[in-house]
Amino acid sequence: MCAKSGITPMSSLTNNELDAPPWRRVESTLMSTARLVREAFDARLVPLDLNLTQASLIGYVAEFGATTQTQLADHLGIGRAAIGTVIDRLEQRDLVGRHPDPADRRVWRVDITDAGRTTARRISEVDEVLRAELRRGIGREERQALSWVLSRLQQNLQSAIHET
Repeated sequence: MCAKSGITPMSSLTNNELDAPPWRRVESTLMSTARLVREAFDARLVPLDLNLTQASLIGYVAEFGATTQTQLADHLGIGRAAIGTVIDRLEQRDLVGRHPDPADRRVWRVDITDAGRTTARRISEVDEVLRAELRRGIGREERQALSWVLSRLQQNLQSAIHET
C-alpha cells in the first residue's frame, strides 16, 4: 500500500485465481465488493431515509416515467411481492403513486410525484459523490475493462443457469 494515497499498487494485489482457496477467488471478491457497494450506498442514503433499492426505484421511475410493478421488479432484480412492499413504503411517503393502467385496469403503473422528483435529484447528488469516491485511482480504461469482464461474467452465468 502506498502510504501517501492509501492505495495498493496493482503489482502487489492478491492473486484471485480460480484454484485459490474460496475466500481468495474472483467470485468471492466480486460478492464481497457488491456487498460493500450496497453498504456504502445504504449508508450515504440514510439522511434521505432510503436504502439503495428504494433509491433505485425512485431513480428509475424519475428517468423512464410511469412503469408497471412487474417491470420494476425485473429491473431491480427482486420479486413482485417484495417490490410491492417497497412501493407501499415510498407511496406512504408520497414519493411515488400507483395509478391504473389506462390500457389494462388490472395493471398498476407506478409514477413519480413532485416530492419524488425532488428526492430523485438528491439521490443523484449522493450517487455522483459516492461514485467519484469509489472510482478514485481507477482510470477510465480500467473501468471499461472491468465493465467488459463483468458483462462477460453475466453472460456466462446466464448460460450456466439456462443449462441447469
